Amino acid sequence: QVQLVESGGGLVQFGGSLRLSCGASGSIFSIYDMGWYRQAPGRQREMVATITSSGTTNYATSVKGRFTISRDNAKNTVYLQMNSLKPEDTAVYYCNAEFHSGSGRTFDYWGQGTQVTVSS
Repeated sequence: QVQLVESGGGLVQFGGSLRLSCGASGSIFSIYDMGWYRQAPGRQREMVATITSSGTTNYATSVKGRFTISRDNAKNTVYLQMNSLKPEDTAVYYCNAEFHSGSGRTFDYWGQGTQVTVSS
């Protein structure tokens, strides 16, 4: 079991920055692939950025060049630095932890979400 707690959301103006944090507990953080997802009202949840256990990153096209995902295994924390924010970035942001065992099982955990609102 992994417990994930997000923080750092809030209200920011167009062009501003926020840094989201996701603290993990309950298991060996370093073995998990981590990700940030978001869901805007009336829309499906979408991937924002992911970082594998080995540090490989991937970004949605809409945030590439503006957002940066990173992880600190010593602190059991994954971050999402968001710059040049736009109103369309407004959403609830969720942290995800995923682990694929050698036997084919997938362990998948979600945080409770943190609201990010960008005003125009």
